[in-house]
Formats: sequence, structure tokens, C-alpha cells
Amino acid sequence: MAGVKSLINQFSETLGSYTIEEKKKIMSAVRWSAGLHHNQLRASGEPYIIHPLSVAETLVKSRMDYQSVIAALLHDVLEDTGLTIKELRSEYGKEIEALVRGVTKISMIRGMSRSVRQAETIRKMLFAMVKDIRVILIKLADKLHNMRTLQYLPEKSQKRIATECLEIYAPLAGRLGISRIKTELEDLSLKVVNPKIYEQIERYFAERKEDRIVFLTRLKDSIMKEAQKAGIEIEIETRSKHYYSIYKKMKQKGKSLDEIYDLFGLRILCNTAGQCYELLGIVHKLWKPIEGRFKDYIAMHKSNRYQSLHTTVMGYEGKMIEIQIRTHQMHQTAENGIAAHWFYKNKRTKDSIKPEQLTIINMLRSWENGETASAQFLDEIKRELLKDSIYVFTPKGDVIELPKGSTALDFAYHIHTEVGNHCLAAKADGVMIQLKERLKNTQVIEIITSNTARPHLNWLRAVRTSRTRSKIRHWLNQHDASLFIDRNIVAKKKIDLSQAKVVQRKKEPEPKPERQVLDSSKVGIKAGNERNMMIKLARCCAPSTGDSIIGYVSRGRGIIVHKDSCPNLKYLRDFAQRNIEVEWETVSPKATRRFQVTARVTSNLFSEIEGAIKKFSGHLIEGKLEEGEPETLQGFFTVELDNREDFGRVIKSLRTIPSVMNIKPINFL
Repeated sequence: MAGVKSLINQFSETLGSYTIEEKKKIMSAVRWSAGLHHNQLRASGEPYIIHPLSVAETLVKSRMDYQSVIAALLHDVLEDTGLTIKELRSEYGKEIEALVRGVTKISMIRGMSRSVRQAETIRKMLFAMVKDIRVILIKLADKLHNMRTLQYLPEKSQKRIATECLEIYAPLAGRLGISRIKTELEDLSLKVVNPKIYEQIERYFAERKEDRIVFLTRLKDSIMKEAQKAGIEIEIETRSKHYYSIYKKMKQKGKSLDEIYDLFGLRILCNTAGQCYELLGIVHKLWKPIEGRFKDYIAMHKSNRYQSLHTTVMGYEGKMIEIQIRTHQMHQTAENGIAAHWFYKNKRTKDSIKPEQLTIINMLRSWENGETASAQFLDEIKRELLKDSIYVFTPKGDVIELPKGSTALDFAYHIHTEVGNHCLAAKADGVMIQLKERLKNTQVIEIITSNTARPHLNWLRAVRTSRTRSKIRHWLNQHDASLFIDRNIVAKKKIDLSQAKVVQRKKEPEPKPERQVLDSSKVGIKAGNERNMMIKLARCCAPSTGDSIIGYVSRGRGIIVHKDSCPNLKYLRDFAQRNIEVEWETVSPKATRRFQVTARVTSNLFSEIEGAIKKFSGHLIEGKLEEGEPETLQGFFTVELDNREDFGRVIKSLRTIPSVMNIKPINFL
């Protein structure tokens, strides 16, 4: 108990930036939380109160408002104690109650699997974040302390939590511009997910520590000397790249640690944006810049409001070094992201971030009223919100941020729904492009519209974002009587079901597909049906995309889709008269294939695979390479081909790559 009192006293000493009244309220919440969690222990055996204190301390360091700190102290009381929502609201008011509820997990519901519960919890938290961004800041602080103490959990739980952290929480911190939390979450996760590579990088840096200090000090002294001559007051921080960013670079380029050159960096802090550019000139005068490695995030900041100049130069002894140049305020924003808003909110600075300015908030707001299933919603979050973005321009010079891989149609619908609905053609940098062509960073995009242009089903094959797909589906449902589309399910009117004619299912000559789906966003169901007739998947056999299926026209329940091998079909009344042809319909007219590759570690495997696919006019939809057994890489790739027969030729071509050890097709559609 004495230890807990000591921790509470230490926490109290960190509250110097709060008013006397705010500090009083925070400490009252500390005592209340300690009482509610009395006799509770963490997996480490320590008193539970250590956790909410640590979460609150992270927010204090970010200079968050006192309400956020109180909510952090109480963030587990609804989940882990007998306290009710009504009691919490009575004691601390609606604002803090809403923050606590926003970070509280979805309770166990009968029949709800762990994955569904996880998806629902994240969905609830993200939509709570739309109403109050502080919800996610509390959750990130919570996740950070849990990751710091992950070693006390079973190994299976460690890997599950670390993987979730890499897929959801670290990218979220990045989208909110909180690099301090993002990088630590990534490194802590890497230590669990791939301990061997973590230890390898850690050992590499430890062995070269003295040489690194000498090298970076020499660079630092040179810049300091030239800045003083120019009369610019600066601070310089020396740093090593964080482990996860090095790991990603090794994986993406297929290179060993010794082949990664820019492992170290310098960060120069000054007072004004003008000085940033002046210092850039000084750096380039001292050392030759590497072509293609300069980025100006001051002139065009990232969507999370990050600003800085980045350049990579060839330093002393032929060693490459990345140098970042930014003002002190830009640095505060880079480290704390949206949390810096509360630090600057009373200073009225034009550069401080407001929650409503963040792209992620606006994107979530557009999804808030959607009916996407939890698992699909989580996939879309990972694919659209938490992956890389591109920035393109309107002809007037406005900057538009889109997920990487977006098309001209995505751009058109982003501008306005009616622009998308009447999109006829598009230009990129003044040159006509296909509507389905992927846009590139910094292009100027012009949309040509026509009153006679209209959406059609093929557009669903091309677009990248769920928002665009939703708008196209809505138009088609409203204006095309031959179609009924709901999410990724497509039904085409082929016959008059009111006559309940017998329709014999056509037997395809192709092999029966395997049951694993390769890309659920690119498939749907095609069935003869009346307009607005509901399509349901049978619970008894639970068909999934790729299964051979057949439909049954039930009375009052629409079309029920079964596997054609379902043993319950023989018990369905009038099945011979009421069966209907249904099939999985690949949205793309091209043949889509997926395969697995095992290969020896090499630097250019990805490009060699892509080249083999392009040789037969194939398009690589997605690909991933990861470390397998020692000295091997394992990858999964999805391709589109004009002709099904070309897949065999692609496989033969891939087998000729020297480093490839094994190739295995993993399903057919």
C-alpha cells in the first residue's frame, strides 16, 4: 500500500501545468480510481492502479486537458469494477462519462466470437472518436502501457495483441500525427511478432554505437558551425531509425541489415519556416543530396498536419544520412499530433491542429451511418484509412487526399456525388486517362462530365474506396430496374420468379473452386430474381465465396443460397420446382488467381515476380513478402489475367526465377 501511495505522490508532481482547481479534480479521480480497483492486480502481480496512473501520465506529458486525464484514470472502471454508467455520470458529468464509454470494450455477447467482438469494439471506439477525438488519444495511451507490460501475458495473447497493434493502433497514431506513440508501439510489437529480427537490429546498433556517435557528432558540428555563420539559432537531435521502420525497409526491398544504408538521422530545429529552407541550402552545400530523396512537407503538409523538410545526403566517409528540418512548433505537432491541439488551443496559433481538419475524421463521419458488417468494416478501415495516401490536385489547385490506388472515379465522387454520376472521361496532367487507371501522387486531375453519362456495373470493378462504391451502388439500385445490389452482392433479373419455373443449374466445365476467398471486395452473387427480393446465405451450410452454390426461392424469405452439396436440400419442400441458378460472380471480367511463393532471400524478388506477371499482360492486384524459415521469404500474390489459360504460363515463368524454391496456386475463381 505504501508503494501505491508513493506512485500517487509521484503522479501528483507531474501536474504542474494544470491549475490548482484542475489538479484538485484530477487527484480526486486518482483516489476514486484507486478505491474502485482496490485489491485488483495486473498480470504482473502489481496493483491495478499502476495502469490507469500510467495511462493518465502519458496524456499529461502530451499536455492534454484535465477532463482527458480524469477519463484516463477511470477508463477501466465500467469494465472491471461494479460501477454503473449512472454512478459515473453523477460523479463526473456527461463529458467524462462519454469518454470512458468510448474506450470501454464491447461486453461478451452470447454467440459472438472474439474476432467479431474485437471488430465491434474498434468500430464503436472509432465512431466515438468522431464525436470526441480524445477517445482515441486515451485508447492509444492505454494500448501503449499494455504493450510495455505485454511480457506477463501468455505467448499466444502477446502475438494477437501485438499484431492488432501493428494493424490498427500504430497506424491510427500515425494518421493522427502522434509519431512518439506510433514508433514505440511499432517497436514493441516487432519485439513480440518477430523477436529474432528485433534482436538482430538491436545487436547491430549496440556493436556500432561508438562509431555512430563519432560520425553523427562530426555532422552535427559541421551544421552548427555553418548555421552560426548565417546567424540562425538551431538545435540538433541525433537519432537512429526506429527498429520497425528498418524492418519494413528490409522486407520491402528484400535486403539484409548490412545493405540498408540510411540507418541514422539528424533533426534540425529552428524558429521559422524561412530558416528551414535556408538551412536546407546549408546542408546541400555541405554534402551532395541524393536524387529523389527530398520531400517538402512544409509547402504541402501531410493529412495529419505533419510539416518538415526531408533530405538524404551523402555524408562523410560515403555514408548516407537522412536530415529533417523543422521549426520547434512543427516538431511539437510531429511528436504529439492532434494532442498538440490542446497544448496550443489557448495560444491561437494558425498552425495548431483542429480535430475537424483531420481527413480521418471526415472519412469516418461519411461511414458513420453505413450498415457495413463488422468484419468488412474492419477490413475497409485497414485498407482505406490506415494505409498510404496520395495527394492529387484539382485544376484550381485544391489538394485532395485519396487512398493509394484510387482512380479517377474515386476522385470524381470525392468532389461531388453528381460529378461522379455524370463522369464521362478524365485527364491527368492534361492527358486523357482511363477512368479505372490508378492515380499518381501530385497529378492534376480534371473530370469531364456529360448529362448523358451514367454509372454502370463495371465501375464497381474499378473503384478503390468504399465511399465511392456505396454511391455507385445507390445510383444503380435507384435507376437500374434489372439490378439489385447490396454491399458486395449483385443480383440480376433474369426470369419472372412469380411463375416459379424450374431452372436447371448449369454445370461449369472448370474445376470446383477451393473454399478460400481471395478478395471479397471483388466478388458478388448473381441470381435470377425480382427487384428488391432479398438474398440470404443459408445458416446450415454457411456458403462462402468460391463454394459451388444453388438457390432456393422460399415463400416470404427471398432467395436462400446453399452450397450445392448441402445435405438439407433434399428436405426442402418443392425444391425441384423452386430452385434457381445462382453463382459467384467475379466483379472483374478478368480471371483472378492467387498463389503462394517460397524463395531464397534476394533483393529484387518482388520486381522479378511482377515482371513475370506483366509478360502475359497480367495485373498484380496485391502482393506481400515476409520472412519464412531462416534465409527464406514467403509471399502471397493475387493477379488478374485476360485469359484463364495464361495463369499456367505465368506459373511456368515464375518457376524460372533463380531464387524461387516453390510455387503453389491456392485457389481458383
